[in-house]
Amino acid sequence: MSGAYLDRLNPQQREAATHTEGPLLVLAGAGTGKTSVITARIAFMIDCGIPADAILGVTFTNKAAREMKERLERLIDPAQARKVTLGTFHSFCGRILRKHISLAGNYNSSFTIADESDQKSIIRQAAAELGYSKDELPTDVAASFISNWKNKLWWPEQAKEDAMLNHPGNENIALVYERYQKMLELQNVIDFDDMLMLTLRIFENSPETLKKCQETYRYLLVDEYQDTNTAQFQIVKLLAGERMNLCVVGDDDQSIYAWRGADISNILDFPKIFPGTKEIKLEQNYRSTNRILDAANAVIGGNSSRYDKNLWSAKGTGEILRIVKTPNGEEEARFVVNTIQNLVARGERSYSDFAILYRSNHLSRLFEQEFRRARIRPKIVGGQEFFQRKEVKDAATYLKLIINERDEQGVLRIIGTPPRGIGDKAILRMRDMKSAAPELSFFDIMKRSEFLATLTAKPKAAIQEFVELFEKYRKEFAETEFLAETAQNFLTEIGYLNGLQRIYKDLDEANYRQENVYEFLSYLGSFAHQFKKEHDGQNPTLQDFVETYSLMDDNDRTEEENEDAPVMSTVHASKGLEYPVVFIVGMENKVFPHERSLNENGLEEERRLFYVAITRAREELFMTYAGERFRFKEFIRCVPSPFLREIPEDISERNVPDDLRKETSEDEKLKAYEDILRMLDEDDD
Repeated sequence: MSGAYLDRLNPQQREAATHTEGPLLVLAGAGTGKTSVITARIAFMIDCGIPADAILGVTFTNKAAREMKERLERLIDPAQARKVTLGTFHSFCGRILRKHISLAGNYNSSFTIADESDQKSIIRQAAAELGYSKDELPTDVAASFISNWKNKLWWPEQAKEDAMLNHPGNENIALVYERYQKMLELQNVIDFDDMLMLTLRIFENSPETLKKCQETYRYLLVDEYQDTNTAQFQIVKLLAGERMNLCVVGDDDQSIYAWRGADISNILDFPKIFPGTKEIKLEQNYRSTNRILDAANAVIGGNSSRYDKNLWSAKGTGEILRIVKTPNGEEEARFVVNTIQNLVARGERSYSDFAILYRSNHLSRLFEQEFRRARIRPKIVGGQEFFQRKEVKDAATYLKLIINERDEQGVLRIIGTPPRGIGDKAILRMRDMKSAAPELSFFDIMKRSEFLATLTAKPKAAIQEFVELFEKYRKEFAETEFLAETAQNFLTEIGYLNGLQRIYKDLDEANYRQENVYEFLSYLGSFAHQFKKEHDGQNPTLQDFVETYSLMDDNDRTEEENEDAPVMSTVHASKGLEYPVVFIVGMENKVFPHERSLNENGLEEERRLFYVAITRAREELFMTYAGERFRFKEFIRCVPSPFLREIPEDISERNVPDDLRKETSEDEKLKAYEDILRMLDEDDD
């Protein structure tokens, strides 16, 4: 056992890395080196003789899983490192489902995964089939209810029962949920929430499958445990089994995803749920200066539902924090952009050193405008993601249909893209036949002589060619060793690549869209290369790629990470990132904390969100707020965020400080919140 990697750890990190048996809770404060601990712990277990393939590490992003794999390969024999299973909850569940999904319903292993827009299209169709218009039942509302029900592990039967007994107004949404699930099953499609729920159903329906997973993965590590929802908690609990060789790493102070189902009680109650838990706190921060950490500690200390932790750093005291009041939102944006320009002009900083963080997206517009005036192009996190661009999704849909021809939304998306002479009448006849025989797929219908007989010569020939090309390339993809080349040939021969000029009449736009499709094909080539590297030379299948693509996000494209540009981001999207200089803007009541978070639990989550924002900064931190903002054709006076009063005065410099330094009584705080509540009806966000 070399153990050199342990020498680089501090005492608390080393204790966590070398504790291998039984339940372990590692409370890793922001910037305390949790990834180093997790990878060192895996390396140590393997050095102790634990088989690498008995270890399962679960993360929340592909980027985090990739980083862990790369670090682990630098610590131990890369061949051993590749035997460890590292991935997201959804990628782990995808493996289970690919082998056993028939145990969960009328699905087969060629299922595809619906993204958010696909999901909404199917919900919209389900509502229409039940006679509900968009006005009667908005798609976004139905999608939110369905996802919330799934986060509670409620299938349609429970949702209908709850609506009938407790919430009669939700009965129509419960019926849409029921129809939506039937449509998914009929099309051999699942959504992201189903990946977790169907895995749990498999474990419930097949105890032997669960037992086999428990025997395979005898050691379980979970990163970002504070972000787990009910379904993920249940999966972790079942996999841990009686052995309970479970290590979870997380920070209750960074639990900021309640709005998408995360349950902070999973980490707060961990020692109660898993008796004999060993607790280790990581409090030495390697990112920020002590003034920044003092501010973070002071703010988060206002929460009651948390583990007591106190971050500290060996990086020194650091710069004074600046709290800046500007007359209005326009001046706030001007102050931030001018400050960035001045620091860059003096040679003290590069543009990429700066991040502007905001609670809500609507604040970004003024900063974008000001950057444009200054001829600076910021990098906007959370703008339109590459993989969500229409031309990229169209190309991916062609490949998905090679795998799963039962995907109705996929057929409807690309059968007329680009135009190939298959008109609306032909598609309407297909849908009519589908309604009469729901067990048939659109591809089944397109092959039927009785359907083809109803068409004129042009659409008939186009449909026959369309079907023949899919059949041809299903065989070619099954045999190819060169996925990207085969995909390019397929998209060319079926008319998509060169047909973009018929879709987008402007030549520059058509070329831009075509370049994005080629970039997508390049990503497919990179995926194949990496897959072979990680699987001892084995070539990936198209199904391997389609599943990976369905679970990826924009963090999987990294070619622009070195771009010299300031970052603009919501606080939520900034989690896990760090910057030398951070501006937290819009620090006003009803903005941060958000107006919809004025109950006790909501305020605690908002305070955690502010803590996350503060701890993104390495060296300098600015917090700004406006005296008034323009809304609804008038200027509205702004109240400084109560969180600003929690920043200790001895570590901060405040301009126009009167409205911050005065003590605020409980009555004044209550009145401020009452004023906000009265304004809610006048404001949209």
